[in-house]
Amino acid sequence: MRILVLGCGLVGRTIAQDLAKRHDVLVADNSKKALDLVPELDTLLFDVASKNSLKQKVSKFDLVVCAVPGFLGFETLKTVIEAGVNVVDISFFPEDALALNELAIEKGVTAVVDMGVAPGLDNLILGHHNHSMKIDSFECLVGGLPTKEGTYKAPFSPADVIQEYLRPARLFANGEVIVLPALSEPEYIEGEGYFLEAFNTDGLRSLLKTMSHIPNMNEKTLRYPGHRNHMEFLRDAGFFDNENFEFTSKVLFNDWKLSREDDEFTYMKVTIKGESQSHVWELYDETDPNTRISSMARTTGYTCCAMVEAVLSGLWDKSGVYPGELVGHDDGVFSHVLSFLQDRGVDVVKC
Repeated sequence: MRILVLGCGLVGRTIAQDLAKRHDVLVADNSKKALDLVPELDTLLFDVASKNSLKQKVSKFDLVVCAVPGFLGFETLKTVIEAGVNVVDISFFPEDALALNELAIEKGVTAVVDMGVAPGLDNLILGHHNHSMKIDSFECLVGGLPTKEGTYKAPFSPADVIQEYLRPARLFANGEVIVLPALSEPEYIEGEGYFLEAFNTDGLRSLLKTMSHIPNMNEKTLRYPGHRNHMEFLRDAGFFDNENFEFTSKVLFNDWKLSREDDEFTYMKVTIKGESQSHVWELYDETDPNTRISSMARTTGYTCCAMVEAVLSGLWDKSGVYPGELVGHDDGVFSHVLSFLQDRGVDVVKC
């Protein structure tokens, strides 16, 4: 199968490298520096913002993976769908992907969106349980952090991280949407070997529509204590305002850049309760000591790759736009994703 991976960042290149073991893969990016990091792959210096060129390019492939920065994500996804090509997307854009559902059905396109670790894997888990029980509450705690305590490194675009700290957090409480500032309601989470701070971010996304029958839902981001206060100060002081955003992003890019030598980990805990039963799932993953692939690239990228294989094989072949919670009810797909991750050393454990 011919696959085009749009975006050769930390996660995009991990996706391309894994898929290239089984398929004919071309990875495209507008940065030659990024493409030079994958000399073993076929690459293309390309700007996805050119919609006409993009539509012509993607039409030659069996499937496209969108791994572009969030500000490019929605229009890129729309263009791929308009070209009539199946797509799996991990770009974290603010727009509503479900708005493209009718277009995807019209074009006969299978589009699976938000298919990383969170959103993505947590949505799959929720969809899996929603199929068999009445759920009263869903909570996801998730974060990717360096193992050096007290520091922060961005495992993906710093601009996308900053957007997490800006977008109002939408939660579900007692069946109603509650909007709170990002970074609000901090709480401390302690476990074996870690002490972290959790705070509200706008992580529910499609769940606000697709799972609105669940009365209580929230997602919180995990960081080391102190990081939230620093980001809140920068936000309130105007460093994230439009006129300063580009400058701040560049400064933080240098400070937050995750190097090949940096060890880090990803932790996620999903708690689902209802009908006098509860289910808790945990994921803990670290930088691969041999390949030096980061845990965030592994957990996000391999979840995406698993869904790519599900679409290519016909295991998931429904036309339309589908976030993970609408895919997770399919036991075959759910088992496939967990098995695919386990084969790559990423264990998702039901506690």
